[in-house]
Amino acid sequence: MLDLVLRSVLAPGVLAARWMLPATAPALDELPVSRLSFGLAGKILLDEIFFLTEVLSMHLVSPGDRVRLRSEVSAALEMFTSRGWIASPSTYHRTPPPLEPSDLRRAQSRGLRYQHLQFDSGYEPHAGEPGRDRWLGYVRNRTGHAWVLEHPGAPRPWLVCVHGYRMGLPMVDFTGFPASWFHRELGLNVVFPVLPLHGPRTQGRRTGDGFLSGDYLDTIHLQAQAVWDVRRVLGWLREDRDASVIGVYGLSLGGFTSALVAALEDDLACVIAGIPATSHTGLARWNVPPFLLRLTEHMGLAWDHLEDVVRVVSPLAFAPRVPWDRRFMFAGTADRLVPPHNVRDLWRHWDRPRLEWYEGGHVSFGWEPAVRALLAEALERSGLVPGALTLDRHLQPAGR
Repeated sequence: MLDLVLRSVLAPGVLAARWMLPATAPALDELPVSRLSFGLAGKILLDEIFFLTEVLSMHLVSPGDRVRLRSEVSAALEMFTSRGWIASPSTYHRTPPPLEPSDLRRAQSRGLRYQHLQFDSGYEPHAGEPGRDRWLGYVRNRTGHAWVLEHPGAPRPWLVCVHGYRMGLPMVDFTGFPASWFHRELGLNVVFPVLPLHGPRTQGRRTGDGFLSGDYLDTIHLQAQAVWDVRRVLGWLREDRDASVIGVYGLSLGGFTSALVAALEDDLACVIAGIPATSHTGLARWNVPPFLLRLTEHMGLAWDHLEDVVRVVSPLAFAPRVPWDRRFMFAGTADRLVPPHNVRDLWRHWDRPRLEWYEGGHVSFGWEPAVRALLAEALERSGLVPGALTLDRHLQPAGR
């Protein structure tokens, strides 16, 4: 209770500090300029409300953990450097084995009948890796989950939808993604893998608790396991469901994950990175006020060391394997949660593929017509659906 009161007192100052220009502002070249309006202001407000709920509810590591955090980051930096993982991040990731379902049962949500796939994730951090024992102690996280929307009959193209932070539940995923449009109207088979620490894998009271806690070794392991689990689901689709055409579409944290998957998988039909986060340290520097960033430095956590360590799960450190004309992105010009300049960095890294900027924030993506149009274009150009199916329907509301 005392913690909540303290957070409530500090929250206004934290929100105000977010609007103060940082000492080293990012370059604005190749970024669109938002046209301020009442509508755009409302969308920005939604982002700030979401951030405020995080300030009031998020569990962060305490200053008392500073010795452990500093020790883990230092040990990880030494280990990752000596094994060549920082120089060649792809060598940090191992190829997962085939997926064997432990359960596949029918369920329903938002009027959609789906199958709940469960499987043993099988992911483990490398032997001797800092934070390994703690991560393996998250027992519920060891079981992988996915929501499967599959049509009967002959094989069809599949779209793998990788959710964002605080998602990972059928009701939320089928709303955040236009699931009914994908499955019923476009005729796609769709699968929604649940990311680590989310949905039924959560270790806290809310889905996603523990991800943005400031514990960077947990962040690395979550991201590595997310890629591992999505790749296992991809293998299951190919082997068990005879899938030959598979696209991947990720939102926010899922966009980050999808970009990594697109760098490790050879035969994806397309990758769509929506409002994608591209740097975990960049997210902190964008969202956390400067005085809190300085506090982490006083705790002994050097930001340059953190950036080196998280490089093993950075999309900007990997070359995409999906062909250039099958890479798609969208982002909000006034996003207050994922910095637009980070989206630009991925766009540049991907050799400037198709990118749609919409006049909105992070939360507003679901009802932006430009986003639905981009999705229709991507699915058509990548061969997942015929153009006639998307031509007249892509401007319908996204169901959020």
